Amino acid sequence: MEKKEIRKNERYRNDISPNDICRLIPRVDSLMGEKEIRETVREYGYDCVLRVVRRTLEEFREEIRKGSSDGEGLAGTEGKDAENTGEDMQTAVRKKIAEKIQNNLVEEMRMSLTPVVNGTGIILHTGLGRAPMGEETLRHAVAAAGGYSNLEFDLETGNRGERCRNFEEVICRVTGAEAAMAVNNNAGAMLLILSSLAAGGEVIVSRGELVEIGGGFRIPEIMELGGAVLREVGTTNRTRPEDYRDAVGGETRAFLKVHTSNYRIIGYTRETTLQELAALKEETGLPVIQDLGSGVLVDLEKYGLSHEPMVQESLKGGADVVSFSGDKLLGGPQAGIIVGRKMYIDKIKRHPFSRALRIDKFTAAALEAVFRQYLDADRAVETIPVLRMLTRPAEEVRRSAEKLAEGITEAIKNAGIPSERMKGVVSVEACVSRAGGGSLPEENIESYAVAVSSPEISAGELSARLRKLDRPVIGRISGEKFLLDMRTVQEEERAYLEEVFRKGEILRKDEITGKKGAPGRSETSGKEGTQ
Repeated sequence: MEKKEIRKNERYRNDISPNDICRLIPRVDSLMGEKEIRETVREYGYDCVLRVVRRTLEEFREEIRKGSSDGEGLAGTEGKDAENTGEDMQTAVRKKIAEKIQNNLVEEMRMSLTPVVNGTGIILHTGLGRAPMGEETLRHAVAAAGGYSNLEFDLETGNRGERCRNFEEVICRVTGAEAAMAVNNNAGAMLLILSSLAAGGEVIVSRGELVEIGGGFRIPEIMELGGAVLREVGTTNRTRPEDYRDAVGGETRAFLKVHTSNYRIIGYTRETTLQELAALKEETGLPVIQDLGSGVLVDLEKYGLSHEPMVQESLKGGADVVSFSGDKLLGGPQAGIIVGRKMYIDKIKRHPFSRALRIDKFTAAALEAVFRQYLDADRAVETIPVLRMLTRPAEEVRRSAEKLAEGITEAIKNAGIPSERMKGVVSVEACVSRAGGGSLPEENIESYAVAVSSPEISAGELSARLRKLDRPVIGRISGEKFLLDMRTVQEEERAYLEEVFRKGEILRKDEITGKKGAPGRSETSGKEGTQ
């Protein structure tokens, strides 16, 4: 190429201004007519694609005005004459915009609620959805909710049926209750019980059991909403049976006992037991209501954990009505399960709130499935993820941690990171897991974690990058290490974690997070579907 022609092309590229590029931006209708865009319309819908195209063009114009994209980067004109340069640049602009549209469409249609890898070691992590449901539970729930079902249809008579009938029988078999029902959560269960059995009257409860159940909701407030008057007895640390007896009057409707599942009072204490309240029931004829909170159906002491009052024990101990959560130690869906004597459960079922608080078909199916697993307690420990994680031997967790650490180390080596920089990047450390979800507050569960660090970025930065993955990875930070507690990491998630570190960019200082780069959403999306 002659020097004169080279100078002409260089001058053309150097003279490109933001306005020149903006004039090359195609019109909306032109873009909507392109083959690639028409294909996305079939996938995402016309209105969605149109909205994204318009937004992308505005974003692109703004980038040009701010100088984040320059003419030289778009033109790619080296070796071409000035007459062809404008045409080449227009092609480059269209290509760049098309890429942005595709990226924006992926972001636009990405589900906000997404599966995550829980490496925190908190089994019932409220922020991460509490109890994960097992395959058997999910299979039945999806099958029932995915189409029509006999949710409120009696298959024997062909008439309208009762919603809770589908799971009531199995709940009664497992717990020993005369009757059962379920509502949307345990706070709703307490609201319904108090509204049905104590509205307009007094409910006697120990001051030491006036708990806050989370999210700022407190037992006294729920009691007030239920139309019952709170009658506190005893003190924070000591309440005797006579305190309850002395408080009984003409307006008393029930005794309430609340299991303090999310804290413990120790030291100089005296608690009125359920059996003592049951004796008072015989004297007064007043029902005993118990809020068990988390609720558990297996003896955790058998697996080396602290004893947690079982639903079966409460009913045998004299409670007339017991409520507990579905998505905590039970290991099922979010629900407030109410069990007890039929005369009280029937009254609760007839209250108008029962319809306002009722569960849907997915929850009803999941409850039936999870309770059927409890018909064999040993089997339940194997098939229900919460119980499996709680009772998993520490040595088994350690072996899983060593296996993952080995896989991540090998993945990083394959990424081309020099071996001299690998020292101390991945290790296995002893740690402590927690039950979480307001359950077993004093229980330290021995566990092991895979610790990952980087010589180039902080543990906080690594944690932030892992949260931006297609399937986010949530762990905890200890010093300058990011920990993945293997008690809560599922076996099938190991391959995904190894893949995250395989390219190595996630540990490097110049790693680009977000839409581009190895840990970004776009590049890992193809991997996630196989996990």
